[in-house]
Formats: sequence, structure tokens, C-alpha cells
Amino acid sequence: MPKDLNDNICEAKVFEHVYNTYSKDLHDFLYYKYGEQFNPSDKAQDAFIKLWDNCKKVTLSKAKSFLFTVANNMVLNDIKHHKVVLNHQKQAPKSHTNETPEFILEQEQFFKRYQAVLERLTEEQRVAFLLSKVEGKKHSEIAEFLGVTKKVVEYRIYSAFKILKTELEGFKIK
Repeated sequence: MPKDLNDNICEAKVFEHVYNTYSKDLHDFLYYKYGEQFNPSDKAQDAFIKLWDNCKKVTLSKAKSFLFTVANNMVLNDIKHHKVVLNHQKQAPKSHTNETPEFILEQEQFFKRYQAVLERLTEEQRVAFLLSKVEGKKHSEIAEFLGVTKKVVEYRIYSAFKILKTELEGFKIK
């Protein structure tokens, strides 16, 4: 097929010719330059997808340059991302908190008391309360889920909240 510099790459035959001409060379270029770990086959395919997306802007004479530049930039972006990930992994997570041991102990004790009070609620109260406050469901959604009216759900949540308030000192919830 003669190379006419004005051929439209958006035409299937021209694009197929470009693909058949440059796909192996592009893959080999990426493989030899960066190795297998950066998926040269995928990057080559992605470069051809970008060429197809920009087929109206890229002339046939610039297609090879476009493909190699785009594919090379994709791999370089992956390398940069990989470096960021590695640097992030090097940083040790904080092993300290600003909380005092007394606060942590009080928090654990409160949570145990909270769980004990939740266990003492009736199943209907506990389910309605947890669906509302833990999962964030609306009263109408809970009513539909449980097969009861919205007023019944509101009563169950209110009564559970009242019990929690009376049995747990300082219990507040939004």
C-alpha cells in the first residue's frame, strides 16, 4: 500500500495498515527498553487506541512518532506511579497516637458496656436502631425492609435510644 501523506487514519484500511506496520516494532521497543514488568503489549494496544481516538488530528506521516511517543509516555507514567507507591510503602505507619492510655481504656470499657446494652434490647429494637444509626438507612427504607410501618420503626428506634441513654452515662448520637 503506497504511503500517501494525506490518507485519513480514521479509515479502517489505513488504520489496519498502520497497525500491521508498527505494532510489532512498538511492542519490541517497549519490551527492550523497559522489560516485561510494564506490560509492553498492553501499552502498545493502548497507544493504538489513543491513535484511533485522535485519528482526525494525526496524519499518516506522524502516526509512527505519535504511537512511540504515547506508548513511551504511558510507561514513564507507570514508572513514576510505581516510584510513588514504593516511597509510600517505605514510610512506616504511625505507631503512636495522641490519646492517653486512660482514654483508650475508657473507650474500650464504654464499647463493652454499649455492646452489653445492645444485647439486652429486643431484637426488633436492636435491628431498627442498628439499621438506622450504623448503616444510615432512612426510616422508610427500614420499614419497607422489615415489613412494618414507618411509625413502628420510629418507635423502635426511639425506645432503643431511650434505653441506651438511661443505661449508658454520656451516651449521645447524631
